[in-house]
Amino acid sequence: MRTRGGVLTRRQFVQLGAAGIGVLASPSMFRGAADPNGLATRPLGKTGFHVTTLGLGGQASLQWTPKDVDPVAIIIDAYRLGVNYFDTSNVYDGSQLNIGKAFRAVGLVPGLPNYSEAKRRQVFLASKTMLRMAKGFMPRSAPKVEASQGRDASRAVDDLRRTLSQVFGDAGGHYADDAYVDLFQIHNLNFMEEVDAIYMGLDKPDPAARHIGALAALRDYRDGSNLTGLNPREERRIRHIGITGHYSSPVLMECLQRDDQGLLDTLLVAINANDRRYFNHQFNVIPVAAAKGMGVIGMKLFADGAMFGREARWTHLNPEVIQTVGTEQLPSAPLVHYALSVPGISTAIIGIGKIDKEPARCQLRQNLAAAQHGEPLDAEGLRDVEQMAASVLDGRTNYFQLPAETLSPPRSATIAQDVQGDQRVVRLAWQTAYASDAPLDHYSIHRDGVEAARVPHRPQQSKAAFQFQDTVADRAAHRYAIRAVDALGRSASSDPLEAASLG
Repeated sequence: MRTRGGVLTRRQFVQLGAAGIGVLASPSMFRGAADPNGLATRPLGKTGFHVTTLGLGGQASLQWTPKDVDPVAIIIDAYRLGVNYFDTSNVYDGSQLNIGKAFRAVGLVPGLPNYSEAKRRQVFLASKTMLRMAKGFMPRSAPKVEASQGRDASRAVDDLRRTLSQVFGDAGGHYADDAYVDLFQIHNLNFMEEVDAIYMGLDKPDPAARHIGALAALRDYRDGSNLTGLNPREERRIRHIGITGHYSSPVLMECLQRDDQGLLDTLLVAINANDRRYFNHQFNVIPVAAAKGMGVIGMKLFADGAMFGREARWTHLNPEVIQTVGTEQLPSAPLVHYALSVPGISTAIIGIGKIDKEPARCQLRQNLAAAQHGEPLDAEGLRDVEQMAASVLDGRTNYFQLPAETLSPPRSATIAQDVQGDQRVVRLAWQTAYASDAPLDHYSIHRDGVEAARVPHRPQQSKAAFQFQDTVADRAAHRYAIRAVDALGRSASSDPLEAASLG
């Protein structure tokens, strides 16, 4: 097993996830770590913010709090250890309130005597809304996906205000004039109809419109504008806008490709060592986000505890929160190292079930230590961790992700031809293929059954199609096909494309 900087034996690797990592997580390691610069950081894409490679997830005991756990203490401990990315959501029960209590204690809430603007600037708070509309509702024919724990009939802006009030205010609707959220995300996109909904009214905002999607309104609250009529005070309450998803790379890719204004700064997406056993994200949406300069936040590193033997389903109750540090069969550290080795990942958020004064038993310190490895795993190291992860539940841990599919052909392939002077030109166009368990490499252009050219694959950042132009010397009919080819040499072909004879 190897990192890109040297050899690591399997025995050493497993020890990093078991008792051996207790040495890495000793108290001396964290001396002075309240300075975020004492921990490994990475740029969060084009946001300009450098995030610690471990962020604190907003679920686990922050949401489903066991009786013997203090969620506020977890947050304060993470902050004092130097973690600077804090995740939460408007559908995480008391998570936002717990973050608010912790932020008050450490001086991050404007208007309080202990508030420090300098400290606030060093922290990145990310919340979410599962509401797709800022005005009106999704069509009745659309999937019933919207959710909020706010008041009935609340819309996306109401969720934003709820976050501000619960974290920086009185939890009753009021908050300080200087309060802001670093990142507000549209939470858990699963279906194309949701993408349609959030983009409603973005290109031509109209305050009189009956339906306005979440993005148009959130842009107003980022820019201090009132193009939608939903920000009459022209408040600036958001620094950045992002999306999240576990389920469908195609849906997330569609959402990113439609963003021709560069509105979306981040993607929060599931990534773990069983990702390639499903319709994976690491070879599909993550490269698109990285190519667009977005920050990519990894989540579900432990598959919501399923990696550690819990039933593979959503957590619903306090007793279901994992409070141990991995298992003997599958230590947690290799799983953290895996996610942070996937190209494009800026940070990984992990929910904490329990902190402990003994570092070897403390989830927070163990996960934080695992996130400090500077050298990413190479291909051999990644495969070794995948084998370890597949030993649990036969790899069937990612209940939140689409099943695996084979390499897809190029999508929406078209053909056109014309004559320019004395030259006959055949033009082919297509949308990206979807990768299977290996990255896409190139597109092979076949004319009459023979390869005529190759077009390198690149992550498709917009709806603008891939294109190839073929100059043909004759006027006869020709049959074309476009084949997607992955890094393992496997291919998938489009349907035949006919260039009719010009007579």
